[in-house]
Amino acid sequence: MNNNDLALLLGAHIPIIVIETHDESRALALIDKHKRPHFSAAWKWTITGGIEPLGFGLELKDAQDYSQPESMLKYLKRQHDNQLYVLCDLHPFLDEPKVVRHLKDMAMLAEERGHKIILISHQITVPPELKKVSVLAELSLPNEQEVMAIVKQEARKWQDKNKGDKIKTDSDSLKQLVNNLVGLPHQDIRRLAYGAIADDGAITESDLPLVSKSKFELMDMEGVLHFEYSTEHLKNVAGFDNLKAWLDLREPLMQGVEDESAGVSMPKGVLLFGVQGGGKSLAAKAIAGKWGLPLLRLDFAALYNKFIGETERNLREALKLADLMAPCVLWVDEIEKGLAEESENATSKRVLGTLLTWMSERKSRVFLVATSNDISQLPPELMRKGRFDEIFFVDLPNATNRERIFDIHLSKRNIPVDEMATNVLGECSEGFTGAEIEQVVVSATYSAKAEGKPMEPQFLQNAINNTHPLSVLHAEKLASLRMWAENRSVLA
Repeated sequence: MNNNDLALLLGAHIPIIVIETHDESRALALIDKHKRPHFSAAWKWTITGGIEPLGFGLELKDAQDYSQPESMLKYLKRQHDNQLYVLCDLHPFLDEPKVVRHLKDMAMLAEERGHKIILISHQITVPPELKKVSVLAELSLPNEQEVMAIVKQEARKWQDKNKGDKIKTDSDSLKQLVNNLVGLPHQDIRRLAYGAIADDGAITESDLPLVSKSKFELMDMEGVLHFEYSTEHLKNVAGFDNLKAWLDLREPLMQGVEDESAGVSMPKGVLLFGVQGGGKSLAAKAIAGKWGLPLLRLDFAALYNKFIGETERNLREALKLADLMAPCVLWVDEIEKGLAEESENATSKRVLGTLLTWMSERKSRVFLVATSNDISQLPPELMRKGRFDEIFFVDLPNATNRERIFDIHLSKRNIPVDEMATNVLGECSEGFTGAEIEQVVVSATYSAKAEGKPMEPQFLQNAINNTHPLSVLHAEKLASLRMWAENRSVLA
């Protein structure tokens, strides 16, 4: 609901307007701005303050006498002028028969007297008796231009408090901050924007992860959706050259540098499937890191609920939150565990339907990254062309990439890479996944520690010799994956 919508509702023959919002102050400001042409007076009620004028007006001498809902409604029913009554947080009393009856009486008198009631609360369940005489409205959230204006206001506020000191920023960081704040109500945008500025008098790239995490926490979906605070850099992902080139082409669109007016469509997402431990999850994190976007992980295990209907509602709420967090990356790990084709579970089928509908209809900049170890279990509806922009097959790393993976994991542990003969290690670890190479390095460090020696190539060689890779233990499964991928996907 924006300014125009509210003006229309105030002038319409609707006795009760219900506004669900956490931003009560903004709702009251909008109502105060548009009340004048329609009503001779406007009043606000709260259980702590009783009846008070909304905006400018004469105070009631006995305002506190009407702090209780029933006495307040009895008083309002006795008024005959065309007045506006804004009742804040009446929702706990909407299950009391007398309160509901008073409201219904006032609704029936509204046409004759010209008054109107507005209920404001964070959440309101309208009683059945009032549904025919009420309309539900939601405050529209600020768009990018409005968010930018709020950020600039908070910047000026900080400057005024700091003797006119200039705020340091650059256009990219400022634009990303604005993108990250879209989807929040006004007061939360003000608080997070001022917080980003106040710590060091600057808006920089380092402020963005904390802003995104705070935004996620405000939306309260922890448990089903997880905010992944630490993403990865693509430099820590060996190989994946085709995927990296694909991401480079689409980065300007996801970061908002370009839009769809150039004739290209907003990227929807990718499916990464392949060998377990091949780096699919790492790649998902790296996509968010490369684009500088928040990473949300959808947990199918937490999604399923024993109560009928709750699972689909949880998914709808999670996807709605992802839309509000846009631009962002939504990661569904091991998607086959929640959407297995052979499952006869009716809930799984409804969940699949909900997900497919969202994938087809969403307009937000949410980039979906789904990973799978066994693509044969996925339902064909999910694999249809257009659900994902591309399907990438993650095969075993070649010798060059295995060498690079050794370099990465040795460097992370401050082990001199040039002394470890990683080119030899890359050659003799054929068939190893990235995860198995990491465990080789971990095992070798423990062996070196046990013998009280610095790390040597021989410790790594011994760990390789003692490892039986999955490519050997599950050779048939790997062959089946490669056969499926041959003409149906792109090598990552």
